[in-house]
Amino acid sequence: MSIQTVLEAKVKEAILSIFGAELTSVEFQPTRKDFEGDVTVVVFPMLRVVKGNPVQIGEQLGAFLKDAVDEVSDFNVVKGFLNLVLRDAFYVGFFNGIKEASNYGFVEERTADAVMVEYSSPNTNKPLHLGHIRNNLLGYSVAEILKASGKKVYKTQIINDRGIHICKSMVAWQRFGNDKTPENTGLKGDKLVGNYYVAFDKAYKVEIAKLVADGVDEKIAAKEAPILKEAQEMLIKWEAGDAEVTSLWKRMNAWVYEGFAITYKNMGVNFDKLYYESDTYLLGKDVVADGLRKGVFFKKEDGSVWIDLTDEGLDEKIVLRSDGTAVYMTQDIGTAIQRVNDYPDIKGMVYTVGNEQDYHFKVLFLILKKLGFSWAEHLHHLSYGMVDLPSGKMKSREGTVVDADDLMNDMTTTARELSEELGKLEEYSHEEKQELYKMVGMGALKYYILKVDPKKRILFNPEESVDFQGNTGPFIQYTYARIQSILRKANNAGVVLSRTIETSFKLHEKEKELIKQLQLFPETIQLAATNFSPALLANYVYDLVKEFNSFYQQVSILGETDEQKKALRVQLSQKVSEVIESGFKLLGINVPERM
Repeated sequence: MSIQTVLEAKVKEAILSIFGAELTSVEFQPTRKDFEGDVTVVVFPMLRVVKGNPVQIGEQLGAFLKDAVDEVSDFNVVKGFLNLVLRDAFYVGFFNGIKEASNYGFVEERTADAVMVEYSSPNTNKPLHLGHIRNNLLGYSVAEILKASGKKVYKTQIINDRGIHICKSMVAWQRFGNDKTPENTGLKGDKLVGNYYVAFDKAYKVEIAKLVADGVDEKIAAKEAPILKEAQEMLIKWEAGDAEVTSLWKRMNAWVYEGFAITYKNMGVNFDKLYYESDTYLLGKDVVADGLRKGVFFKKEDGSVWIDLTDEGLDEKIVLRSDGTAVYMTQDIGTAIQRVNDYPDIKGMVYTVGNEQDYHFKVLFLILKKLGFSWAEHLHHLSYGMVDLPSGKMKSREGTVVDADDLMNDMTTTARELSEELGKLEEYSHEEKQELYKMVGMGALKYYILKVDPKKRILFNPEESVDFQGNTGPFIQYTYARIQSILRKANNAGVVLSRTIETSFKLHEKEKELIKQLQLFPETIQLAATNFSPALLANYVYDLVKEFNSFYQQVSILGETDEQKKALRVQLSQKVSEVIESGFKLLGINVPERM
């Protein structure tokens, strides 16, 4: 039973005993650092049922709790806040309970109901870019956090492998490719195909300019350019199942998938199930027909099918064109239903998609609710802001996109250059150095992105992210490595670790603060899961590291002469390192044993 559970019961008992009133809930918060105390009871909400001065109520409540709860040693009241001081024995008892626990903070028992988390969802006409990095890191981390919170999770993506943009790359390859392949060029397949998407745009602009020079209106020229017409004809052939076009489509997509697989591996993300738009783009049409019969949708005079969401503060939304072809909304309706058919235990889905699609997902979720699907109550759009670099905006068709592979390689290079400046790797082999550079570079990139609330836009600064000071991945990794050094020295010195620390043990204030920070880890995982926010977990780990470094600077660990104190401090350091490792693992970040 947690201390808050004990305190809540006793606070309710006190209010009933002293004031004859009943509380339905009690509000707690950590005591501010500038006041004495460990747990604060907020008195103000009680004024709804207890009339009186909040300070006097706090004083009476504090006296009751000091007498009735063994763990409470003292109290003080500041305005409407009752600050409770807990005995060292409480913290020692807590630490005894967790110091040898494996996977501390994780809920091992999975719920029967599953959540599917969708992320990445790239187009097969270009490589993954900086925006995809934030998408993948967020989706993967949220999936891992949900698992740690006790949920069963499926990771998925829907690959946009069809449409006019794919045909543009195909046409350009036919025109300019000269049978170039990943094998005969040495290029990753996604980069090769992406080059032809850029080549298409260049040729398209040249053709428009030529038509305009011949006297054609620019808007008409944009529609009549021969290369665009060729791509449109190719799309029609693809939809008709033309053997030659289909063969080329499969060949070029296969190149891209091989390239994506390398990027995902280097990024450290994975998936349980892949969906392809070429398989799903016709899904949903039967659902729309059924919804039309039930009155969920309505048909306009031109034969198109719509839904009226004006009573929900939105507008009318098309779900089927007048010629009977599907729109993206139709496909997303069908895909959501297909996923639940594939995995009947799904009771919720998380869509990791940029905030430019906020409206789309409001509409999608409302439609699925109106169609009567109970799981539609548990759909969440993990909306996130864009990522910018100091150099400015990115445009795929112009080839100015920041390539994900290039950025990850650059981060490794930056980590190498900084590590060489610090000059602490003399004992490392070449292979160990390369592994460390990648670990630090990727840790810097991931942490810099994940520490920010998903909804906020990010200006990504590569040099700032690799700083070994401040709220950065490398700073946290360095602290972890420092603790591993302490643990190795303790082991070599034969420090005997205590199985159980006596509850009469008097804690140093810094030991107590560190244990208090460790207590917050399980709660932080649950909060991060509830809010779909890796930022809450990332910043918790940073706070823990700051608390450890303060402890390290003010308290002797291996130099302590009292063996019991030394043992506690070594074990406390070990637990901190385990929580750093666990927290970073949920962010997809590795930690080094040495640095």
